[in-house]
Amino acid sequence: MGSGLDSVRRRNLGRIVELVHQGGVQSRSALTRTTGLNRSTVAALVTELASIGIVTESVPVGGQGVGRPSPLVSAGPRAVAFAANPELDAITVAAVRLGGEVLERVRREVDTTPTAAEATAIIAQLVAELADRLPEEARGGGGIGLAVPGLVRDADGVVRLAPHLGWVDEPLVERLRAATGRAVFAANDASLGARAERTFGAGRGIDDLVYLNGGASGIGGGIIAGGRPVGGARGYAGEFGHTSATTAGNALEDAVRRSELLRVAGLAAGDDAVLEAALAEGIAADPAGAMREEVVRQARTLGRALAGTVNILDPELVVLGGHLGIVLELASEELHDAVRERALVPPFEDVSIVRAELGQDLLLIGAAELAFDRLIADPAAW
Repeated sequence: MGSGLDSVRRRNLGRIVELVHQGGVQSRSALTRTTGLNRSTVAALVTELASIGIVTESVPVGGQGVGRPSPLVSAGPRAVAFAANPELDAITVAAVRLGGEVLERVRREVDTTPTAAEATAIIAQLVAELADRLPEEARGGGGIGLAVPGLVRDADGVVRLAPHLGWVDEPLVERLRAATGRAVFAANDASLGARAERTFGAGRGIDDLVYLNGGASGIGGGIIAGGRPVGGARGYAGEFGHTSATTAGNALEDAVRRSELLRVAGLAAGDDAVLEAALAEGIAADPAGAMREEVVRQARTLGRALAGTVNILDPELVVLGGHLGIVLELASEELHDAVRERALVPPFEDVSIVRAELGQDLLLIGAAELAFDRLIADPAAW
């Protein structure tokens, strides 16, 4: 009987945390309405969560109406996770608060493609540095979520294949857990991007969407159908970058490359903000020049590939992140025209193709979701 009651309590605690996570600051009365629990139960749950720093209660300022205003419940100081995204040219790590708020991020550029062991060491070091800069109560319990540009096995987090990094069957989760002493979780970067955009960004409230992410390690995708992520039998679904995109049979990620955008922009390296600024400035200065030509070429190639996605999956929304979002921003008309030319009319006429809203933090916010899953499952154990 006791274990059953404990299970119900954990589930109810997790539900409160989930509502604050996905909906932001909530009044206690709103939590009561949403959960269907009685007021005293919700009050007890919130009090318990506040006592361990997972949520914080505050009194609303300037409230109107009769009676005492309902306390507001928000993310607490201990509800912080870490997120990491290893790439060809850099490794980025962030501290993320419950609710998808990036508190701090640090990007460590690398001169050569990091091995899995090197990436583990860099991530562990950056997590330790970030933790030291957090308030003391936020340093300990947070797990680490990894957004990996490759195929990650659901069962154990082994990176089966990250071709651009040269990783094969790398136990990244196990290594990082040993290096940090923290709980560690991993998944494909684009699948996590899809999840982040649906929870906090352009896909909020959309049950059928496709997210495509472009980065230094190529192009990946995440699919949400009927409100649920589509991972396939082992979690490998969504490798849109390896689909044929040209008449010569080139893969999409070989034809729509971030490195080519860097080259025409005259940059040796740089994050997406630097790249976009350089391209926009160059195109404005020479509207018929090499930068514009390359962006339009990539937009048309990407559009033709997206037409197949629209025909096969019939999504309500297609979200483009990374350098794909830059291409959409700078050559939207050409991209949409290319989709229109090849897509069937019924699925195309109702689909929206938009840029990711969460910007450069997108994959980190998605990676943190893996750690927050653990928090929601058992808040008292965080």
